[in-house]
Amino acid sequence: MKVFQVEEQWSREHLRPSTRPDPHPGPGEVRVAMRAAALNYRDLLVPQRGYGARMQALPLIMLSDGAGIVDAVGPGVTTVAVGERVCPLFFQSWTGGPATGRRLGRSLGCEVDGTMAEYRVLPEAGVAPVPAHLDDFQAATLPTAAVTAWRALIGEGRVRPGDKVLVQGTGGVSLFALQFARLAGCQVVVTSSSDEKLARARLLGADATINYRSVPDWGRRAREIAGGGGVDHIVEVGGENTLGHSLRAIRPGGTISLIGVLSGGRMDASLGLVVTRHVRLQGITVGSRDDFLAMSAAIGQHALQPVVDRVFPFAALHEALDYLASGRHFGKVCVSIRDDL
Repeated sequence: MKVFQVEEQWSREHLRPSTRPDPHPGPGEVRVAMRAAALNYRDLLVPQRGYGARMQALPLIMLSDGAGIVDAVGPGVTTVAVGERVCPLFFQSWTGGPATGRRLGRSLGCEVDGTMAEYRVLPEAGVAPVPAHLDDFQAATLPTAAVTAWRALIGEGRVRPGDKVLVQGTGGVSLFALQFARLAGCQVVVTSSSDEKLARARLLGADATINYRSVPDWGRRAREIAGGGGVDHIVEVGGENTLGHSLRAIRPGGTISLIGVLSGGRMDASLGLVVTRHVRLQGITVGSRDDFLAMSAAIGQHALQPVVDRVFPFAALHEALDYLASGRHFGKVCVSIRDDL
């Protein structure tokens, strides 16, 4: 089978297409014929061994997101059938319950091989069915970005109708957060440096938008939009350069879901605001199989359409990574595993 993997040493230069023997499922395992994959920010860090000693020894197959069709099952498999469309799950050891070290210890494309392969053999609990109305590329976007946004707002955030939610940017997690917040009956404010992207966010249902280059003090502006009291929940993807603004925008008793550190990983904010305003600062790292199933049911019920920006061919993974790094995308960047898609 064809794969795209980091070989020999950790670097982008050693990220190459290659081949491996076709895998076969053992007891309790299923084989997925992969059809599509999707990129996340973490995939820019993986070739540099950005997650340290916990990462699988080389070679490592890239990417954590994908979708395909089960084409073989091993003895004892009862919950997955041949012919079923599924997504491999980001965390292979987190079926439900709270996060623990063990449950967070086996993520695709990091501690174990990822989705950039023609076939993946996984435990039957390591895959989940996808909503029938989605195409392969839309389905491939779900395991990381969508589950992250779902757990931030629904699983951990428990947003309610009428809540005011602020979403930073228009990448994969952020657009899913916008869509899920709207499903929950929330009012949504979106920030971006691009007026064109903000216009597209309004078409997706954003109630208000802020260009943070035109309005540098966007935290204060968000607070004004929320009526002066502040927003109830913030999906924080920037980190170092944005958290201070988020603390100005959040209401007393509100929640900030810290998901990404796109602008830097150091804490550069007034921690006194967290304490004196009783702010809940919640770290989010994707979610469990139960989160995926609950989210998938909601997506199916509401016929939600994930936003796919662009699809690259299998051989163009480097170009796809460069495009993701450029920040020009609106929504998800995907890769076709099969040449006929």
